[in-house]
Amino acid sequence: MAIWLIRAGSHGEYEQKFIQESRVYVTRDELDIDLSILQQRSELTAAMIHRYADEKPKTIQNWVSQVWPFAHEMQKGDLVVLPLKTQPVVYIGELTGDYHAEKAGPNPFFHWRSIKWIGEAIPRSYFGQDLLYSFGAFLTICRIQRNNAEQRINAMRSNGWKAETLAAPVKAATTATSDVDTVDTDLDQLARDQIAALISARFKGHNLTRLVEGILKAQGYTTYRSPEGADGGADILAGSGPLGFSSPRLCVEVKSEDTAIGREPVDKLLGAMTKFNADQGLFVARGRVQGQCPKGAGLAVLPVAPMDTKGNTRTAIRTVRAPWMKTSRLSCH
Repeated sequence: MAIWLIRAGSHGEYEQKFIQESRVYVTRDELDIDLSILQQRSELTAAMIHRYADEKPKTIQNWVSQVWPFAHEMQKGDLVVLPLKTQPVVYIGELTGDYHAEKAGPNPFFHWRSIKWIGEAIPRSYFGQDLLYSFGAFLTICRIQRNNAEQRINAMRSNGWKAETLAAPVKAATTATSDVDTVDTDLDQLARDQIAALISARFKGHNLTRLVEGILKAQGYTTYRSPEGADGGADILAGSGPLGFSSPRLCVEVKSEDTAIGREPVDKLLGAMTKFNADQGLFVARGRVQGQCPKGAGLAVLPVAPMDTKGNTRTAIRTVRAPWMKTSRLSCH
């Protein structure tokens, strides 16, 4: 059984298609040929040179090295790792079907395999940093072998996809861990993973609330932080002005546990917004928020750790102050 990395578009634009259709695709534009009839890589290289005449030879070879295994090396039972770009989570699936070619498209969905998702929305922080380093390869499709990946991922599967190890800051690897000899790594994602690990390790329990309060103060808010314990649905009250009475006035609830969170804490925060006459609400959570979300609530969910640091904390807090917050719907991650 092999472990493969597959991406759903350079910006995650095809993630929901992959997940909802239980398929993985090659998303190379205009590649409307049946790969199964090709006997040698050189044939695929010639076909790509014909279709992408303006591309450099090294680029063509790079694409061939990714597309060829999809049709000729992947097998039923192999596992696929799909790191999401839109959320700080990873999906893992088991291939259940052979390669299929759809010459009619639509573009770029000419090549697909069926898959059963066996691990859904697994927080990135559950994986060791060395595995995340492999997940960060810029390649769209590649095999993951190093760092004992197969055994470790199977162990996580047997353990119900619980965290591989306790989250902790990890020194960046100094050698490449990809299974391609020379492959660029998404250093931006690697840095976000390390920030998330640092937050998870140093800001547990009520300390995460203190961190969020500190960020709000740095943004110019006057704050009140509830003592540790029962808080009535709001850990922090924040407002503009020297006394905190000016708009926007915020109710903030912080959940530091990394397990899935139900709707009850969100509903309590909505009640606290009414109680304290808040303009906006912010629900900061390490775990995923489950269930349907109310519309027009003036409330936003910010995943902190495993942290969606693509926008980083500073940008996320700026988002809290944006005008659309008063009328936007709650978005759950």
